[in-house]
Amino acid sequence: MYESKNPDTVHAPLGTYSHTIEVPPDSRWLVISGQLGIDSDGRVAGDIAAQSEMALRNVIACLRANDMDKQDLVKTTTYVTDSRHVSPFRDARRKVFGDHCTPTSTLVIVDALAGPDLLVEVEAWAAKA
Repeated sequence: MYESKNPDTVHAPLGTYSHTIEVPPDSRWLVISGQLGIDSDGRVAGDIAAQSEMALRNVIACLRANDMDKQDLVKTTTYVTDSRHVSPFRDARRKVFGDHCTPTSTLVIVDALAGPDLLVEVEAWAAKA
């Protein structure tokens, strides 16, 4: 298991994440490419809420394909195309990851993603001791 810390000398997390996570030596690392709100048949989910949920479920599918789970997440980086997407993304993250999955996290608002219908992309790092 990892040690998460939110130092008293830093502001409290603004969402469901940790400021730091220490990974034990000799852990197995997994890097997950940016996952989009696209299902296994190549269909783009509808709105930001649906795309966020699908992208996060795709992250979990990638973890499980490598014998890991959401508790092995160490870091996520999320890109959304509009500041109004932050709240629906956070709601989807809470729905898919729950309140006890708190990897370190960065969220960035970008001009566009790889296609005009894409609203969110989530990349991740995981480690298993």
